[in-house]
Amino acid sequence: MSDEIPEDVQEFATALFTLARSGQLQLLEYVDRGVDVDLTNQDGNSFLMLAAYAGHPELVRGLLERGADVNKLNERGQSIVAGAVFQGDEAIVRMLIDANADPDAGHPTARETATMFGRAALIELLPPRREA
Repeated sequence: MSDEIPEDVQEFATALFTLARSGQLQLLEYVDRGVDVDLTNQDGNSFLMLAAYAGHPELVRGLLERGADVNKLNERGQSIVAGAVFQGDEAIVRMLIDANADPDAGHPTARETATMFGRAALIELLPPRREA
């Protein structure tokens, strides 16, 4: 038995991740029909990470409403909220924080990213550090 993914399945997955990157709400229909909302690509990037990083608030909202893991890290240990902070997208950062994104998860964290890139307004959106 081969571990290789059939070409047609690879093409379908690639198309889904393209929908996420481009903010196409059609992706939500696939999720509603059974595609895993937390499916990741070869780099560990989920639909939510791609949509948030590319600045698509409607798709981000739809994925969150369908239970996407807001704290899922990619293969490089990067968080979704840190990516949104890096992009400087206040609306998406706010959405992710409201969905309980951990600003101290991943490397660099959202808090560290905001500091590195001078995003003072976004630092103020982040909740206080959680006590250990």
